[in-house]
Amino acid sequence: MSGPAELQIRLAKPEEREKLESLQRRASLANGNDRPHLEAHPDAIHLPMDQIERGEVYVAELGGRAVGFSAILAEEGHIELDGLFVEPELWGRGIGAALVDVAVHEARRQGLAMMVVANPAAQGFYERCGFTIEGDAETRFGPALRMSR
Repeated sequence: MSGPAELQIRLAKPEEREKLESLQRRASLANGNDRPHLEAHPDAIHLPMDQIERGEVYVAELGGRAVGFSAILAEEGHIELDGLFVEPELWGRGIGAALVDVAVHEARRQGLAMMVVANPAAQGFYERCGFTIEGDAETRFGPALRMSR
């Protein structure tokens, strides 16, 4: 697994849902491409409690502080990386890649491929994580890339 040596990754707890949604908001608003969409649709920031309860949300911790999380969804024939968020001041330190590794490991454990519908601005990140483009997709906020690993 990549990432800082002191990084710990664990399953999310139901009581941290609001804290994780706040982290999602900070990370999303720090992305200039997403900011206008999120300001127009603040309801887009939502982490379903049932996703946490099913063990589909992984939290990255540094020094006991939640600094990122990923969420997965079981789909027909694959696992979808449903969300990936890291505190903006910690971008580029391997935390997102470590969270992707955990999600991919879970997909492989189930014998499934990992898919993501990625913001085109994140294409390079996902390619560095081993994903390849499968095609185009359309999201609530515009065009995206369907990628797999």
